[in-house]
Amino acid sequence: MATVDEVRAYWEQHIHDLEITRHPVGSRGFFDDLDQYHFEKLHHLLRLVDFDGYRGRRVFDVGCGAGVDLARFARGGAIVTGVDLARSAIALARANFEQQGLQGDFRVADGESLPFGDNSFDLVYAHGVVQYTANPERLVAECRRVLKPGGDAVFQVYNRISWLNALSHLMKVGLEHQDAPVLLKYSIGEFKRLLRGFTDVRVVPERFPVKSRLHGGWKGAVYNGLFVGAFNVLPRSVVRRFGWHLLAFCRK
Repeated sequence: MATVDEVRAYWEQHIHDLEITRHPVGSRGFFDDLDQYHFEKLHHLLRLVDFDGYRGRRVFDVGCGAGVDLARFARGGAIVTGVDLARSAIALARANFEQQGLQGDFRVADGESLPFGDNSFDLVYAHGVVQYTANPERLVAECRRVLKPGGDAVFQVYNRISWLNALSHLMKVGLEHQDAPVLLKYSIGEFKRLLRGFTDVRVVPERFPVKSRLHGGWKGAVYNGLFVGAFNVLPRSVVRRFGWHLLAFCRK
């Protein structure tokens, strides 16, 4: 099992989707590109997550990265807090919010040992963090602890039984952050068992093929020019359970 220090060291040096922008890191153009690409490839988030529905309530983002998702909640009027294991991520999140004139509380903290009291937040948002943490059971337990009774939690993990996991093996193309100290994948059943401490859990498979800017060469051409179109003409009812992302909407 990887240590927290090993996980921290990796994420201090890696930023999600850095390759899609040519603007200097930390510039307004950099953050605008991150936001555009993030919601281009994860367009389902705008449909599934009510970013404008937490006005005046406390929203907590675990593993907030550069604050791209959290900025959406803040613009919707939420009182937002973000933590990340990496100091570099927190520095970017603060710069992002400052440039947009948004208010947010950002701290360097370990999601497996959160510096907040019980029942502190109305929403806990943990998108893209469980699969990279050294002890996912402990992280989920901490998220539940700081969530108010009746509050909502959103978790996202990678689907082991998915189109992208299969395609990566077939095409011999590594997954994003495959070199991370921890990279976990779950079946739907495994994910539900991880979240069994919540009273209500709804798992939604998402993230179906969209054109990518990250891969070039003939493999990128085949993927963007052939595979994406061919996959997306299949009935969604047939392929839905094979989405690369599993999103869980939970109630405490």
